[in-house]
Amino acid sequence: MEKFNFCSMFYSFCLLLFFPLLLLSSASSPTSKYFINCGSDSSFNLDGRYFVGDLNSDGSFSVGRSSQAIENKNPSADTALPLYQTARIFRGQAPYEFRISTSGPYLVRLHFFAFSSGGTNLSDALFNISIPNSFLLSNFSVRNSSGLPVIKDFYLSIGVGTLRIYFNPADKSSFAFINAIELFHMEDFPWYLTYAEPNISATGWQFKALRSLYRVNVGGSEINDNFWRNWIGDDGYLILRGSAKNYSNDGVEFKDVPGIKDSDKYGNVAPDLVYQTCKEVNIGTNESSSSIITWRFSTRKSARHLFRLDVCDIINNSSHEVNMSMSIGTKFERSISITDFGVKLFYDFVVDSDDSGYTDISISPDGDSEIAFLNGLEIMEIVMGTIVIEPTDEHHSRRLILIVVLVIVGLALLSIFVLLLVLRWTRGKKTTKPLFGYEDFPYYRGKSRNSTTWKTKNVPLVANLNLKLKMSFADILAATHNFDLKLLIGEGGFGKVYQGILASGMKVAVKRSDSSHGQGLPEFQTEVMVLSKIRHRHLVSLIGYCDEGSEMILVYEFMEKGTLREHLYNSKESSDSSGQSKLNWKSRLEICIGAAKGLHYLHTGSDGGIIHRDVKSTNILLDEHYVAKVADFGLSQSGPPDPDHFSTDLKGSFGYLDPEYFRTLQLTSKSDGYAFGVVLCEVLCARPPIISTNQREEINLAEWFLSWQKKGQLEQIIDPFLVGQINPNSLRKFGETAEKCLNPEGDRRPTMLDVCWDLEYALQLQQTKKIKEPLNDSRTYVSSDFTLSQVQHLNSYSFPADDSFSKGRNVDDSDAMTGGV
Repeated sequence: MEKFNFCSMFYSFCLLLFFPLLLLSSASSPTSKYFINCGSDSSFNLDGRYFVGDLNSDGSFSVGRSSQAIENKNPSADTALPLYQTARIFRGQAPYEFRISTSGPYLVRLHFFAFSSGGTNLSDALFNISIPNSFLLSNFSVRNSSGLPVIKDFYLSIGVGTLRIYFNPADKSSFAFINAIELFHMEDFPWYLTYAEPNISATGWQFKALRSLYRVNVGGSEINDNFWRNWIGDDGYLILRGSAKNYSNDGVEFKDVPGIKDSDKYGNVAPDLVYQTCKEVNIGTNESSSSIITWRFSTRKSARHLFRLDVCDIINNSSHEVNMSMSIGTKFERSISITDFGVKLFYDFVVDSDDSGYTDISISPDGDSEIAFLNGLEIMEIVMGTIVIEPTDEHHSRRLILIVVLVIVGLALLSIFVLLLVLRWTRGKKTTKPLFGYEDFPYYRGKSRNSTTWKTKNVPLVANLNLKLKMSFADILAATHNFDLKLLIGEGGFGKVYQGILASGMKVAVKRSDSSHGQGLPEFQTEVMVLSKIRHRHLVSLIGYCDEGSEMILVYEFMEKGTLREHLYNSKESSDSSGQSKLNWKSRLEICIGAAKGLHYLHTGSDGGIIHRDVKSTNILLDEHYVAKVADFGLSQSGPPDPDHFSTDLKGSFGYLDPEYFRTLQLTSKSDGYAFGVVLCEVLCARPPIISTNQREEINLAEWFLSWQKKGQLEQIIDPFLVGQINPNSLRKFGETAEKCLNPEGDRRPTMLDVCWDLEYALQLQQTKKIKEPLNDSRTYVSSDFTLSQVQHLNSYSFPADDSFSKGRNVDDSDAMTGGV
């Protein structure tokens, strides 16, 4: 009786615990089918599809507020369909959002028809369409559509959540538009791969977006299938008409795939009408006959395509096996064997196109066979990028949070219940060993905790980072339009740098490694390790990285104004001092102060700090507000310097290299200080560190600067653009600061904190219109409201405030953040 009561209580407890979850799970959910009439408040039925005006959304979908609905005031007879009487235009990036309730394959169909309305001609639009991490259309326009609608089909593998389709004008002067959107689930649509080129990894390709280019009913006429997809005849693509002849068998009884029951679901690949016709090789005696059929299709150069070939034997109703050879392009060829009559089959081939702009597909008999045929063909371009489903709206987020909380509470109560049961069961029994002791875990049994089996050997450094910064190569290809040379913005020791736009709309700089430049894996690993642990207002932020295969790619925040050097003089190393800058003296001082703060943060961080090792004007970048940020940490060294360690691996840039480091091979943070001193000389003189000239004393900028500094005549070598701009006291202090940085003995150089103080001082002098007392030597200057004793007692992380010397600013509070980006 007691046992019965206990069981009853347990069942009642479980029912009470999970009943709220059952109620929540039965609530309404979003749909998996959308037909949207964009820019309209009217709805209509078209061929079994009920299009809803997007002005009358039921909440399952929405459109960005920055868009505008327009109407076609002068419809033509050819486009009188309601679908093309309205459109939605986007002056800035905005998404359509769809709530998805069923995961799996989806078809997304986008309709475009250009008309004029209120001074806006849709044929002038130039725009991009993307989903998170993938571009569906890039630099798209309907300008040459000959006045006909343009329809684009895409296959996407989508999970449950919110799908956002972004419309983004290609530039500020353009706009985007859309007339209609179809999005619906395609049950049992095949997403697996049959064959691929040997050099192509097929892993995970099925999770990419596919752009449909051609659907061909080989040997038949134009038809439409159950998914409103249009299949066209193949005659226009044949290279040699006489090489093939049409064959049809509308009486064929299709069979299941051997070993697979109910294989009719594979009819989603192509409709029965496609499998009921084919083209077969025309083997005969006349001159036009041939044993091979070839079709030619226009394809994008150097792109990856999926070729889906539909094959069904409707000719050879015998026991003889049909062997055929199929080739795609110039690199790919496969043999296939067909043993069953009336079985609908399809073969998927992933092949890279060449630079010809077209792809040939050929079939021919193989071996002893005299038959070769093809029923249907679909060509799809693989859109590189993983489809990301974003969180649902606020209501469903609250619902999800409530479910999670209930589950956690339920599991906690259940654990307590089980624990009480265990205690009751073990009551009165004596325990001979501690509960949950180390000997109870198989990992420790017979081994000490220091066993070498716990250590991971030969694992790449980056692979061990527990970061959320890793990005797929596909995402980067999408962001840079397959590394379009038009987006190339620079080239350095690591490789080429491209401008890119992530699916979220964020501008980034993408640095792609090139082994021919001499830097590789160690520099890549160092950069990721350094930037993943630090964040500072004056250090460039790492957005992500990619290390797939041989690719080593770093993705940074985009610095709108480029490098400091670009604003000082001609970037070519052969340039002389004739180049002029548009940066005034105050801006240059603020840039130097920002860079010095970034280096100070590096030098004084945890674990002994970080030595940059490659400080130079091209590694100081400027954002849109001319805020300086130090970049390129590939040569950085972490930890305190080892006085007993000598390395022959001398690293740095010519013209910036610390002479003491060059002489002793001992690296310290003061080596960065010397290089920064050279940068200060560049800022003042607007010339490269090394130039080719007949004047020997001018070849090395640092030596040339020091010679004029000792004469007290720096005004003779300043950038001509700065003549008349610099307060003499500010120039004197700046010259002293650079001179101290360039001291040949590292111990006598200032720390970057000292440099920050001196530069802030120079900026204050520049902004001071009148000095209270004559100032013969700025080294003896003491501000009336900031005494030397105050300086000596400041925390080592403090700086003078930007607007006054009376307050200190803590770098860690205002500029820095430890941890991952």
